[in-house]
Amino acid sequence: MIDIGYYTSEALTLLHSLIGIPSISREEDAAADFLQNYIEETGIMTGRSGNNIWCISPMFDIQKPTILLNSHIDTVKPVNGWRKQPFTPKNENGKLYGLGSNDAGASLVSLFQVYRYLSMTTQSYNLIYLASCEEEVSGKNGIESVLHQLPPIALGVVGEPTEMHPAIAEKGLMVLDVTARGKSGHAARNEGENAIYKILPDIEWFRSYQFPKESPLLGPVKMSVTQINAGTQHNVIPDLCTMVVDIRSNECYSNEELFAEICKHVQSEVKARSFRLNSSSISVDHPFVKRAIELGKTPFGSPTLSDQALMPFTSVKIGPGKSSRSHTADEYVLVSEIEEAISVYVQILDGLKI
Repeated sequence: MIDIGYYTSEALTLLHSLIGIPSISREEDAAADFLQNYIEETGIMTGRSGNNIWCISPMFDIQKPTILLNSHIDTVKPVNGWRKQPFTPKNENGKLYGLGSNDAGASLVSLFQVYRYLSMTTQSYNLIYLASCEEEVSGKNGIESVLHQLPPIALGVVGEPTEMHPAIAEKGLMVLDVTARGKSGHAARNEGENAIYKILPDIEWFRSYQFPKESPLLGPVKMSVTQINAGTQHNVIPDLCTMVVDIRSNECYSNEELFAEICKHVQSEVKARSFRLNSSSISVDHPFVKRAIELGKTPFGSPTLSDQALMPFTSVKIGPGKSSRSHTADEYVLVSEIEEAISVYVQILDGLKI
């Protein structure tokens, strides 16, 4: 039987230390070094690539399916408005304050303690713990760079603040650069071809078009024109107009499918910055989700992006903390939330068959 108090205390000690080590995306070296040393001091062997650190259960059996426990080391930069010190952990009235405490330090340390416990028990699956970097910027040197170095994975459990409710669907992201080309001329004469006017029908299309497939969890695909740039001076007809379109996909479409459909309707030149960040989903009937429901947890669809978008296998997002606290001043996590997380993770995973 797991000693929740012991593992909660261990998790809090580790989280205190990590808050005190700045780990902004792409600057996680010191935090990664500390975490790797901490893990190895517990007697667990690690693998490392860049600032991604992982452990593979000592009883690994290639005949068994593998579950990945993953959360991220990195944080965003501190926003304006902090009254406390973002890199000085502070316990106050059951709350632990500090940058990254909620997103996603609490998940990172809770999942490691769960790994410590479960990797020494006999299960019908293998277990891998992965602390990844560059999650907040969807960086190329993050989780995407190490998955091919790990054994095949049947299920990913992604630690993000969800109040320990399972996010069984997550919106994807695709960013488009759209360009209309005209011909310059003097604004005082009937010259040129105005690129701004040429792009207007495309702006209206992005504003009003609805993709037919809606998700019961994530709703429709959402397209938003978020940036426009054109013109060099007031008396010159602009020959170029560019805009950026933010597209949040649901699990009914891949980003490639959305891009192909968009290109059929838009007259301007369209380029996608990436197709990498697809929507993800897991069946409500998956054994992991069913166990969470039995514990009183409610499945939902998440509008926020995580490393799930880069996982080419079934995954679920679930972790301590509250999403609305992420990326805010005086970020905190409740000590009780970490205690609950360790308990709930173990209750779901111990004896699970996938």
